[in-house]
Amino acid sequence: MPEYRRILLDGAVVQVERQDDELVSADGRRVKIDDAQHLPPVVPSKVIAVHLNHRSRVEEFQIDLTPTPTYFHKPTSALNSHKGAIVRPEGCKYLNYEGEVAIVIGRTARNISPEEAGDYIAGYTIGNDYGLHDFRDTDAGSMLRVKGSDTLCPLGPGLVTDWDFRDKYLRTYVNGEVVQDGSTSEMEWDMHYLVADIARTITLYPGDVLLSGTPANSRPVQPGDVVEVEVEGLGRLTNRIVSGPLPVRDDCGAQPTESEEVVSTAFGGDWEFRGVRAPRRG
Repeated sequence: MPEYRRILLDGAVVQVERQDDELVSADGRRVKIDDAQHLPPVVPSKVIAVHLNHRSRVEEFQIDLTPTPTYFHKPTSALNSHKGAIVRPEGCKYLNYEGEVAIVIGRTARNISPEEAGDYIAGYTIGNDYGLHDFRDTDAGSMLRVKGSDTLCPLGPGLVTDWDFRDKYLRTYVNGEVVQDGSTSEMEWDMHYLVADIARTITLYPGDVLLSGTPANSRPVQPGDVVEVEVEGLGRLTNRIVSGPLPVRDDCGAQPTESEEVVSTAFGGDWEFRGVRAPRRG
């Protein structure tokens, strides 16, 4: 399956094709994958994410799945890349990973059927839909700061074409340990349905990205942790968590909170209701 990446090569943004352990540009220059400075593999005009799609995640939260998907928007200023640093602002505690498959649009799409949607998809990449749950109380359901803060949308490492999304495993690792283990087979709505659903009222342009949902066991990570998302046939997206040197400004806006909703969401459900106390990490 062809795989294309975007890297910074000799000071310029270059699209390259993966050939074994090297990345090759159109003019023949080669760079080892481990030596490359990666960029997001696409430049979207928008990033749209589905709230809940994996049945294991729905079961974890002990809630009923909505009859149709619901979505939120991640600003493009949140984009990040393979090997990019994920910044947890000083004073925040609940930064969660969410490993996902990312759909990349290849043709302008509007008012198409699920059966037609595959013709409008360029390929797929990996996303990690990080959530800064410290702001969950203040976002009024929009998820803007929770999911849209700077650096919280890494994509990569590459765009893979001719990939069949059916029955592929999805795993997330923290410091080498498996923490999420899911499959695209447990998705309530597949990639074609999601594209068609959004395109009913929103025009999708080439490069736009749809994040298709995460399996169970999203949990907080700490500065110094290395988080990797591996999807069968798409490779492995790697990022390191770092602490931001500055706290969130306190002279305007709502501040990070540590309410019951924040803590229960960060640790996978209503812990007080279950009689389980959420572990506290610094």
